[in-house]
Amino acid sequence: MEVRTKFDALARKLYGRPVHQCTSHELFHVLLQLTKELTDERQVNDGKRKIYYISAEFLIGKLLSNNLINLGVYDEIEGILKESGKSLSEIEEEEREPSLGNGGLGRLAACFMDSIATLQLPGAGIGLNYHYGLFKQVFKDHLQQAEKDGWINDRSWLKKTDVSFDIEFGGVSVKSRMYDIDVVGYEKGLSLLHLFDVESLDESLVKSGIDFDKTDVEKNLTLFLYPDDSDEAGNLLRIYQQYFMVSNGARLIIKEMKDKGYDLHDLNEHVAIQINDTHPTMVIPELIRILTQEEEFTMDDAIDVVSKTCAYTNHTILAEALEKWPLEYLNKVVPVLVPIIKELANRVKKAHKDDPKVWIIDKEKRVHMAHIDIHYGYSVNGVAAIHTDILKDTELNSFYKLYPEKFNNKTNGVTFRRWLLQCNRPLSALLDRTIGKEYRSDADALEKLLGFKEDAGVLKALEDIKRSNKEELAAYIKKHEGIELNTDSIFDIQVKRLHEYKRQQMNALYIIHKYLEIKDGKKPKRPITCIFGAKAAPAYVIAKDIIHLILVLQEIINNDPEVNQYLKVIMVTNYNVSYAEKLIPACDISEQISLASKEASGTSNMKFMLNGAVTLGTDDGANVEIHSLVGDDNIYIFGADSDTVIKHYEAADYVSKDIYDKSETVKEAVDFIISPECMKTGHKENLERLYKELLNKDWFMTLLDLEAYIKAKDRILEDYEDREKWRRMMLVNIAKAGFFSSDRTIAEYNRDIWHLK
Repeated sequence: MEVRTKFDALARKLYGRPVHQCTSHELFHVLLQLTKELTDERQVNDGKRKIYYISAEFLIGKLLSNNLINLGVYDEIEGILKESGKSLSEIEEEEREPSLGNGGLGRLAACFMDSIATLQLPGAGIGLNYHYGLFKQVFKDHLQQAEKDGWINDRSWLKKTDVSFDIEFGGVSVKSRMYDIDVVGYEKGLSLLHLFDVESLDESLVKSGIDFDKTDVEKNLTLFLYPDDSDEAGNLLRIYQQYFMVSNGARLIIKEMKDKGYDLHDLNEHVAIQINDTHPTMVIPELIRILTQEEEFTMDDAIDVVSKTCAYTNHTILAEALEKWPLEYLNKVVPVLVPIIKELANRVKKAHKDDPKVWIIDKEKRVHMAHIDIHYGYSVNGVAAIHTDILKDTELNSFYKLYPEKFNNKTNGVTFRRWLLQCNRPLSALLDRTIGKEYRSDADALEKLLGFKEDAGVLKALEDIKRSNKEELAAYIKKHEGIELNTDSIFDIQVKRLHEYKRQQMNALYIIHKYLEIKDGKKPKRPITCIFGAKAAPAYVIAKDIIHLILVLQEIINNDPEVNQYLKVIMVTNYNVSYAEKLIPACDISEQISLASKEASGTSNMKFMLNGAVTLGTDDGANVEIHSLVGDDNIYIFGADSDTVIKHYEAADYVSKDIYDKSETVKEAVDFIISPECMKTGHKENLERLYKELLNKDWFMTLLDLEAYIKAKDRILEDYEDREKWRRMMLVNIAKAGFFSSDRTIAEYNRDIWHLK
């Protein structure tokens, strides 16, 4: 049955009337059902060896358009709706975004699942079915407030399965239930994202905001992603969640092995497990526990086969982000795992008694999760070339000396289908006309665009598309935030998780600098619109203070008639994938300003590049590879390099107050945080705390790079006025973005790590 007939038949079946008489709300449910039926016509990818990608986050975003594109019916559906006087974009607004992740880690996992399906690799994702995600961000009195972000209803992409396990903790027993979400590959392929939930969950535990009884584990286990860990109960709950995820995952893997008639002694021949960051680390001791206690393996045999099955992806250079759980916490939550962990730790200590840096249990009785992954996995990969080099040379050097053969790099990637075909249809249409459609499945074909570098028509079309996208974003922001944007201005955008090392605070200091210049009579040639989007973890006080400063600046600047015609600031509310799909195509300047050596990779830098934004950044993470690809003329790099930064940390010789005292520019910007203007608008406690942090600590060296950042940003604003030059920079960035396809990344994982059959 053709799509048009199916579409109309479903509308009549569900609502008793044809497509053109249905509301947008009704049509969303019709398209949801249609998409599921079309997906059911595909077979799940299978093979003799399968990858299980275990991750605490899968930030999959809204799925309707993505699935319609990958099924090859988007254009047809859009045409049918237009004929009926309906808008697919309006129907998309009816969809709730799944609250299954937070930032780059989760979005990367979603891109990887898309590419696993597209490449038709046998694989599945394993995670948790969070009911309220991280939280829904709202702003009140210039402060971030958190509310629950519910998304699950009777009609969603979730499919309840009959898979269920009894999971035992220390003193608590719960029954799990597995839900599946179809991951539709582009033009072919289908994989499953397995999300585990607890049957006894009680959503009514959350009374107001995101507060709930963190001790009532049977009822709260899958309520929130990353529950507040500022107290012991929050820490314990995170361990409960992690064990619940990996115990279900381990049992599912063993069940599927047995269902296929495979011998568990051959586990590593049929299974590869990718541990995405340290959250799923306990899958290693849990598999060993199950094999020894339930499947009659010897300890040596269990350790051997599990060590040949598990691989670890490191996503951070920050030591504090490498999880270390007090042994007493593990004893409370997972006492059955502690003897296994101690056995693993004792073997390491015996072999390396003179090198405490590689021990699993340190002298403070803390269990280092990454150390388990490295000792008892067969692969350790970083996610950008510079990141992997830093891991090998400094952060994990002791391990690299032990296991040089385990270390490898897999530079991150993004799925072009969502970040081009879905969110920037005009640009993808231009590419179709100029270079053909090959790039949709082979991103390297984007390089053909370089042949149009001197084509005035194509360059003008790129500029027109950017202008159109800016107008669309401005309309969206007017509707959702109530703020008018000048689409003739430069759109300077920084969207990512709020963290000091990503240095949103440095961007804010530049805005202060520019505000003071304008007040002093120095007007920019073209207005600048500075856009932020970020959530701060509820327990991350300084991150919330940075949001407060940005919101205070938004209030001061946007309401100052002397300044607001030249400079505008906006922090969008509840930044998520849906917002990103509007922001990224409209961006002129992509802010990638993390302290060199601290950003493992970044993926927003790749999405912005793909959509024709020009990067302003440090030589950090994947910026290094972007720089190498586009050349010095098509990127703006500033600031101390990673070697310099690492030496500062080693020597402990960085003193932010010294820079403040020597530079009037720095002093003026920092002092404005506690100026009468800010104090009148904001809260004294938050502003003074951030001011003192920058002056007395500044762990991520904001002030070290501030003057260089101001110079680089002013240069990029100047160059923007050379429209011919800027158009060519846009084109080169798009043409060179092909390397950052997640299809390439996943093909490399398979070639070097998974070896799927």
